[in-house]
Amino acid sequence: MATLAEPRADTDEAFREEVRDFLAKNFPPELKGKGNALASVEGPTQEDAQQKAWREAMGEKGWGVPTWPKEYGGGGLSKKQARILQEEMGKAGAYNPIGGMGVMMFGPTLLESGSEEQKREHIPAIAKGEIRWCQGYSEPNAGSDLANLQTFAEDKGDHYLVNGQKTWTSGGQWADKCFAIVRTDKSDKHNGISFMLIDMDSPGVEVRPIQMISGLSPFCETFFTDVKVPKENLVGKEGQGWTIGKRLLQHERTNISGAGGGGRAMGAAMSEVAKKYAEFDANGEIADKVLRDKVADFEIRWQAFLLTARRAVEESKAAGGVSEISSVLKKLGTKLGQERSELAIEIMGLQGLGWEGEGFSESELAGVRAWLFGKAFTIYGGSTEIQNNIIAKRVLGMLDHQ
Repeated sequence: MATLAEPRADTDEAFREEVRDFLAKNFPPELKGKGNALASVEGPTQEDAQQKAWREAMGEKGWGVPTWPKEYGGGGLSKKQARILQEEMGKAGAYNPIGGMGVMMFGPTLLESGSEEQKREHIPAIAKGEIRWCQGYSEPNAGSDLANLQTFAEDKGDHYLVNGQKTWTSGGQWADKCFAIVRTDKSDKHNGISFMLIDMDSPGVEVRPIQMISGLSPFCETFFTDVKVPKENLVGKEGQGWTIGKRLLQHERTNISGAGGGGRAMGAAMSEVAKKYAEFDANGEIADKVLRDKVADFEIRWQAFLLTARRAVEESKAAGGVSEISSVLKKLGTKLGQERSELAIEIMGLQGLGWEGEGFSESELAGVRAWLFGKAFTIYGGSTEIQNNIIAKRVLGMLDHQ
């Protein structure tokens, strides 16, 4: 992915001033501290006028995907400029309004593997946050063994006819399009898989939400019955879907871990949560020594992970993009994410036991549901057991019998 050369030091301040001026003119103060609804898979997107204006302003600059090529609607910024942008947005309490699976997974993959026509058709809409994508990967009998997928795309000349079922389709009920891996050849398990793009409003597509323990229904079953998919929606060549699909998973795992910037979006530090709910002694320390040790221990490990992840991601990008290291980050980051939720509930005490009703604030109820939703962190995007297998074989170079 092409980016501009690193700016000279004397231009850094000029760019920083440009960012500050843009934020002052375009970021509504009323949105300070709020999150990115487009990045969520937990509910429909209903923007108010201020949210819409902020998204459009960022989309017009391409700063929602700051390092993506400018010719496709990205910001064309260097990594250093992107960091400056992030720093200034943090100071202003501004969030990135462009997100979701199009940014996290599909966009980077299409920039690497898509045709020029596909990039020009799909990347600009992702860069402006105008479209919502979902992922068609897992099937009832193809989860951990993903290559066992059976959804079949039959070649009908000028189009494919797709039949089959996907499950755990995140945000499928709200998505405009689906990037999916399907079988185009039943004789070869891995080389018979292809990567294609399916319009979710096509005749024959049926989406059924699945209700989770958290009370939310962010995942769906998706059924395809004689769905026509134009030949130009094939990404790469027939039989390359397994390779392209695995590459996309590396982008997904890096982002799920928190290493892709998501870690900063997980909310307040545990020390800040403690200030609201825990008792403090005369020295300004958490009075409960056991809880104090837990908070300190977690914050040290979490910050160490974020710094290590940042280094690993930068090294991978310098070497050509994401790599199998994404499995290491996913394994560690998701485990820490679950620990974070458990610790937050413990700090909140009785206020961390609410499900609904009076006596609990909106953020307290959201915290409980986030804790339950987080149980899936170590499963989706490839379970921890799958990541262990990839780490053993691809990172450590171990053989099957070792």
